[in-house]
Amino acid sequence: MAKEIEKCGWCVGNKLYERYHDEEWGSPTYDDQQLFEYLLLEGAQAGLSWITILKKREGYRKAFDGFEAEKVARYRPARINKLLLNPEIVRNRLKVESAVSNARLVIDIQERTGSFSDYVWQFTDHQPKQNCFTSMEQVPATTPASDKMSKMMKKDGFKYVGSTICYAYMQATGMVNDHLVSCFRHEQCRRLSN
Repeated sequence: MAKEIEKCGWCVGNKLYERYHDEEWGSPTYDDQQLFEYLLLEGAQAGLSWITILKKREGYRKAFDGFEAEKVARYRPARINKLLLNPEIVRNRLKVESAVSNARLVIDIQERTGSFSDYVWQFTDHQPKQNCFTSMEQVPATTPASDKMSKMMKKDGFKYVGSTICYAYMQATGMVNDHLVSCFRHEQCRRLSN
């Protein structure tokens, strides 16, 4: 009988969670559009479970023009009001408005520096941090790097970027490798960072 592949415990038992864990979570991404997508989704998740957002992800993709920051940045009040009627996303005015204002800030950073990726990856010196946790209890909710990221992003005008959200963002985008060492993805993500 084949040995069962070990995974991080938080994803086991839900196919959507497992697919996200197995194919995305912790893979380093430097793509501005993907980085904006995660920023938008992490902000939408505030106060909710991540599975709620994963279930609505395709709804978000349709509602927010495939996460193209250039398009989202141009949304006006009428478009925001229409989004608030869309059951395929979290219909919270502050979160929807923050997605639009954050898109405008992403565009501003791209125009000033050439890359949103460089802006967010600076908090890990542009390299994924390789953690070696053996249990979920060891994985922090925040770190000095996420505190620094949160402080700078808030100063620059971003919304829904508390330190906990920033750390979840760092985990999702592979800025930190928080797969447990026993998880098959730990080594895969470590190799992706070389």
